[in-house]
Amino acid sequence: MRSAFFLLIAGFLVGCGSSEPFSKRDVQGAQKVAGLDFTDEELRTMRRNLERNLRSYSELREHPLDNAVAPALWFEPRPPGFVMPTGTSSFDVRLPEARVPEDREFAFLTVAELASLLRTRAVTSEELTRYYIDRLRAHDAELQAVVTLLEDRALAQARAADREIAAGTWRGLLHGIPYGAKDLLAVPGYPTTWGAGPYRDQVIDRTATVIRRLDEEGAVLIAKLTSGELASGDRWFGGRTMTPWDSTTGASGSSAGPGSATAAGLVPWAIGTETWGSIISPSTRNGLTGLRPTYGMVSRAGAMTLSWSLDKIGPMCRTALDCAIAFSGMLGQDPEDPSTVNAPVQVGQGRDWSSVRLGYVKDAFDRDSTATGDNARAAMEVFRAMGMQVDSVAFPGPVNWSGVISTVIRGESGAVFDQLLQENLDDSLSWQSSSSRANSLRQSRFIPAAEYIQANRHRALLIMSMDSLMQEFDLLIAPSGAGGAITNLTGQPAITLKNGYRSPDDRPEARLPTGISLIGGLYDDGLLLDAAIAYQQRTDWHRQHPPRFIPGGRP
Repeated sequence: MRSAFFLLIAGFLVGCGSSEPFSKRDVQGAQKVAGLDFTDEELRTMRRNLERNLRSYSELREHPLDNAVAPALWFEPRPPGFVMPTGTSSFDVRLPEARVPEDREFAFLTVAELASLLRTRAVTSEELTRYYIDRLRAHDAELQAVVTLLEDRALAQARAADREIAAGTWRGLLHGIPYGAKDLLAVPGYPTTWGAGPYRDQVIDRTATVIRRLDEEGAVLIAKLTSGELASGDRWFGGRTMTPWDSTTGASGSSAGPGSATAAGLVPWAIGTETWGSIISPSTRNGLTGLRPTYGMVSRAGAMTLSWSLDKIGPMCRTALDCAIAFSGMLGQDPEDPSTVNAPVQVGQGRDWSSVRLGYVKDAFDRDSTATGDNARAAMEVFRAMGMQVDSVAFPGPVNWSGVISTVIRGESGAVFDQLLQENLDDSLSWQSSSSRANSLRQSRFIPAAEYIQANRHRALLIMSMDSLMQEFDLLIAPSGAGGAITNLTGQPAITLKNGYRSPDDRPEARLPTGISLIGGLYDDGLLLDAAIAYQQRTDWHRQHPPRFIPGGRP
């Protein structure tokens, strides 16, 4: 406890920018924040060490660290004795027969349908690129989902794709497909704003690995879409990103722009990121299929760091099949991101659903008697009808896992954005509330080092507990968001699927999507995708779109 206090008081004084000698009263006040109670003699004996620590931290701050610099310690999601899957990835995707719409309105065609049209040269990538850029321009004033259009870059990519396809060179399912990316990902020559005013003019002279890999697949990046401020919420320096389902409701976050733009048919799909809920939540709010892959499946090199041990990158699409197609072009090991692994992902190989053990998180289902809960129970019955072996399950307890993940995020993000606080730029962030990133970063200065380490020790036990649980089940199912703290801490994959609608209590006329989440074991992303695809083959929620954004739909 005392080592914790050592860092707490030093962090408190440095974090507050104090340069004056501190008094005994200062230390007495600070210890209360850590729940400590030292005697006067103990306070006297530690004073010299506290002063020495303060000088040491100040000296370190004379050597600022770039956001990309990671700590020497790396998070490992695999418990002791875990056996990595072997084999090679395979995505057996059969393209549907697709026709060009008579009105040439492509807004809600799936990635698979667009790939079919491009491969047969029924449409060009340049036409699709111009079409979606026009839609982004037409609707962004309402949705506020776009930070930067990459029109010149996109058109050059589209024309190159058209030339290659015309010459008989087809790179694969993403060749010529437009998409958007959350504005945490670096693209040289364009701002990478992280959704925050202090960085709105920041240009990072590198290409994020995931963008580079999609470039190699022939995909066409048309826009950098909004991130909530420093990956928090749906508010950013330009305003608030709204859901296309309701003009008064935010898109949720922090992958707000990818969620809103994809749901509105402004892009065929988009890249999102998640630390705790930032793919699952906006995918649910906007009625999308969002895949949060296993930690380490997609490189984060060139992406803004919020939390080294929690950050993940994944696709946000309108269908599970589209998620599989997008994911195929994103995954793989990267020497620039030591957390990445080469784990095989197999989709479309055929599954015997009667052999799949599905655990439903009973407490999460039982405590929701609203339309959201009814929709979740109906979705579970779809999986039961597929032949899955369904049984109840409970997440490990009794630890408050939300508190654990909050400690981890704040501890790591406080280090990442230490310089922002030192320069008092947190005051220039546009969102200043108790739940804002600005406030979270300030709080981070009061997390003792020992408490951060204790949180991660509990996390290690959680990883082993969840590994034992996943020996009994192949998949878990819960209303979207349930278990989010636990499964982000363990690094397990999850996918959210639209399963109906709800109306807010104060606005019964509104209709917002609801979702169900499937959770897999480590590196079981392929099973997760196959189960999601099978669910959507038996339901049509994913085919229902925001009416006001359907070309020719009601205003």
